[in-house]
Amino acid sequence: MRDDSIVEIKQAVNTPRQQHLLANLMMIVTVLLWGISFISIKIAVTEVPPVTLALSRFVIASVLLSLLLKQREPAARVDKADMARMALAGFLGITLYFCFENTGVKLTTAVNASLIVSVIPILAICLDVLFFRARLSSFKIAGIAIAVIGTYLAVTANGALDFNSTNFVGNMFMVGAMLCWTFYTLVNKSLQSKYSGLCMTTYQTIIGTVLLVPLSLTEYQQWRIFSLEALCHILFLAVCCSALCYLLYMYVLKHLDVAVTTLYLNLVPVIGVLGGYFILGESVLPIQLIGGLLTLLAIVIMNVEQSRKTGDN
Repeated sequence: MRDDSIVEIKQAVNTPRQQHLLANLMMIVTVLLWGISFISIKIAVTEVPPVTLALSRFVIASVLLSLLLKQREPAARVDKADMARMALAGFLGITLYFCFENTGVKLTTAVNASLIVSVIPILAICLDVLFFRARLSSFKIAGIAIAVIGTYLAVTANGALDFNSTNFVGNMFMVGAMLCWTFYTLVNKSLQSKYSGLCMTTYQTIIGTVLLVPLSLTEYQQWRIFSLEALCHILFLAVCCSALCYLLYMYVLKHLDVAVTTLYLNLVPVIGVLGGYFILGESVLPIQLIGGLLTLLAIVIMNVEQSRKTGDN
């Protein structure tokens, strides 16, 4: 989706309810692509080292976003006073997050990696309360509880976790990735009222990509010519899961409560499980499908509350 298309949609969507609906649709697309991204990462990381994979992905995304920003917002600039926060967001959401995630996906099992993603709503909402003094309503508490239970069922089935040495290290990398993403979301919340989603995404992606370069050099001994299949996965990750999804996610952050967006993120591992079933031929148990339905229920509960608030305004 081109950014001018997003702008045209935004201009046509005037009422809070319409903006709320559009934000939900965008979040669904984002979650679908991010869920599938775990499969692409799992395949590509067998040929490309984790940090090098992240660098390759975001070099392409940086070029695409820079061209788009130059076309749509040629006068866009970041104030010096905000550059530190913009750089911090790029470091957290691009550099650290994808170093941790790619390494974690490579070292741990898909089940363990997906399970750890379910800590996002707890971390994000707790930090939102701490830094922005957000209120925890009974709806939010119920939604969090249902989402965590649903995601747990969806990605573990029998609740078994393998904590051998390699998996444990991978699990810790995934925990680090979730912490980075949570702080990244909160940092962007302090910037989104001043800058467009395209401007923020572009600057943060470029900064994060530059910071990946020295880290990728530590993997030079593992560099090899990779296959066409790996290249296709890198392109998918760069164009769809990075450039497009980050633009959509920036719009979503302006129109949905942080609790709603983080609950949507619980669907990422569910989609990853389903993708593994249909694409990689992995087995999916009925209880995992029940977990996915519970996660959807939690999202409905949270949206009902926000719709009521929107209606009152």
